[in-house]
Amino acid sequence: MNKTAIADVLSHIATLLELTGENPFKIRAYISGARQLQSLEQSELETLLREERLQSVKGIGAALAQQIGELHATGRSTLLEQLQASIAPGLVEMLEVPGLGPKKVKAIHDQLGITTLAELTTACNDGRVAELAGFGAKTQEKILAGIRNREAYGKRHLWWAAQQVAEPIIAGLRALPQVSQAEAAGSLRRCMETVGDLDFIVAATDVAPVVEWFVTQPGVQEITARGDTKASVRFDTGLQADLRLVPPEQFAFALHHFTGSKDHNVQMRQRALSIGLSLSEWGLVLSTGEGTTKEKAAAESLPAASESALFTALGLAYIPPELREGRGEIEAAEADALPHLIELDDLRGAFHNHTTASDGNNTLEEMTAAADALGWSYLGIADHSPSSVQARGLSEARLAEQVAQIHALNATGRYRTHVLTGTECDILPDGRLDFDDGVLATLDYVVVSVHSAFTQSQDDMTARIIRAIEHPRTTMLGHLTGRLLLRRESYALDVGKIIDAAIANHVVIELNANPWRLDMDWRHWRKASARGLLCAINPDAHDTAGLEFVSAGVNAARKGWLTKNAVLNTRPLAAVQSWLAHRRSGGHGHVPPAPVHG
Repeated sequence: MNKTAIADVLSHIATLLELTGENPFKIRAYISGARQLQSLEQSELETLLREERLQSVKGIGAALAQQIGELHATGRSTLLEQLQASIAPGLVEMLEVPGLGPKKVKAIHDQLGITTLAELTTACNDGRVAELAGFGAKTQEKILAGIRNREAYGKRHLWWAAQQVAEPIIAGLRALPQVSQAEAAGSLRRCMETVGDLDFIVAATDVAPVVEWFVTQPGVQEITARGDTKASVRFDTGLQADLRLVPPEQFAFALHHFTGSKDHNVQMRQRALSIGLSLSEWGLVLSTGEGTTKEKAAAESLPAASESALFTALGLAYIPPELREGRGEIEAAEADALPHLIELDDLRGAFHNHTTASDGNNTLEEMTAAADALGWSYLGIADHSPSSVQARGLSEARLAEQVAQIHALNATGRYRTHVLTGTECDILPDGRLDFDDGVLATLDYVVVSVHSAFTQSQDDMTARIIRAIEHPRTTMLGHLTGRLLLRRESYALDVGKIIDAAIANHVVIELNANPWRLDMDWRHWRKASARGLLCAINPDAHDTAGLEFVSAGVNAARKGWLTKNAVLNTRPLAAVQSWLAHRRSGGHGHVPPAPVHG
């Protein structure tokens, strides 16, 4: 087990210890141990374990060293297993409710004897939780809202996680000799930020072997339907997958229909009717006012070998799946005015990334090597500022040391990727920045982000962020709303006013590509970009694998109708350096877009 996984286990042990009412010093020891472990290089941890010197690390005593050694060697923790066996599963489940930490869960359990979420819901509805010391009516209502959100969120899955399940299924279906075509459909294909279930459309004539393969995949926990035209399974992750089998001549129509969205499909059917046709999942036929049956479509449908042919038959340019949301795409397709959407290969680098200097899991050089392997021209390092204590934010001295290390690394010429110096600077509760101007002036760029005081009023939070945007050293705004998909709602703010401020001050707003964030939301980008707002697709990577999150960001950018020229990090290194230098010099007004093909 590597250091990151071990640190996660130590943090979980600390949480469970708190649930049991363990000595606070012991709890803090595990929390501190997890942090200390994250500050070590993997190779350094290996050496310390091999030489039995782990206790030489400040904050790691004999008991903790034993736990770390056991986890590293076996991937298991006897203490963790003992704790899990001694604690009611419902108490751990309560920790998944936003706003409920170990102390509150323990108080609820100790004082009310509650061991399940259902009991907790009843106690809140009865008003018993509000009567507990340190709780009150507002806390009780927040707990109820958190339970409701958890239930709602449990029905959705991150696009990133769903895609990882879908990819091998698609590959497996396409490899079957009975299958001529196979695609994922639904919200996954439209690249929605979260996915309810998976839909697969398959063209095949001999369906029995295809169904058998589908329902016997690894990870299938339950077969919920099995027939000649449809099969449904549920995986052990809770994700449901539906397989729909159609004749090859119906494939394009079925793929379009089950890709959706509902609004897009309604408008497409209206479009078909306006020119005397009837569109369904089975085909495209002359409209008689009597509706279209599966049998009629099979006998009379106009041919469409692909979705492109289907759109052409309706007098439309091809509409990429990401745009099929019923938000003006059909009108644009009719006028041949759809944008040429950004593609993953257009990206030349990214700005918002972390290293082991703060809360990242890989070193500066490891991150640079990974960016080089991806073919990136540049990599921005933006570790946290001092106020992000939980993320080991850098002091002025540590930041200066990192800047020197970056310059030295660039001077070696070891990598094709040029490293840019930056910071993710906290926006303090009053809107001031966490570093003074002199420090910020030493950097290539500055990302400003909110990491604290999430409960401010909408007016206060909006004013706070706008003040940070107006700071002359601010280059871009990070994760605008602070949301964590399926986990945490946005803090209260006026997105429109913040976009206005960013445009007025020539500040970039990032599209944070971390699959949990995808923030700023794609629904805001089309209008904002048309008004001149510049985007940066940033992975907010905390390890080398996280750099690849940019693909999720590109999905969201495409849904926001963004083109290559609307995204700063599609520009070559020289153009990016010129743009950043212009910002640092206090230049106002945008630098003209540089060619992005060089």
